[in-house]
Amino acid sequence: MIEEGKKAPAFTLPDQAGTQHSLKDFTATPLVLYFYPKDDTSGCTAQACDFRDAAPDFKKIKAAVLGISPDDEKSHAKFVAKNDLNFTLLADVPGKDGTPNVCEKFGVWQEKSMYGKKYMGVVRTTYLIDGAGKVVKRWDKVKVPGHVEEVLAALKEL
Repeated sequence: MIEEGKKAPAFTLPDQAGTQHSLKDFTATPLVLYFYPKDDTSGCTAQACDFRDAAPDFKKIKAAVLGISPDDEKSHAKFVAKNDLNFTLLADVPGKDGTPNVCEKFGVWQEKSMYGKKYMGVVRTTYLIDGAGKVVKRWDKVKVPGHVEEVLAALKEL
């Protein structure tokens, strides 16, 4: 995990349309970078829709929102269309070793457990990064209800 006050790791990933986005593209504005496990699951859909519904509030304070998961561009495109999402999703597709590189860099690729079975996956985490590329705030093991409001409150304090 990247500690508050530290520089966020540089990255470049494709979005749902195949367009590349890099951390350095967001130097003029605060960036909300949220990592989520999987497109089209109940918790991830609720979280994405909460960010979608709050888009006017993020726009007012000139903050960008990016979602990142290990799903590919095609999966993201379907997820965006199905839920009418109005922000960018980035595809951090796992490499040959099965690890999504950017998720690993940000410390969100961790061992998880379901029904006693252990596996590697994304732990729902949000980073607030300032225009200088520094982590201002980090939310770990995010619970979806109320999370977007917490992020907006932190942005307003910047």
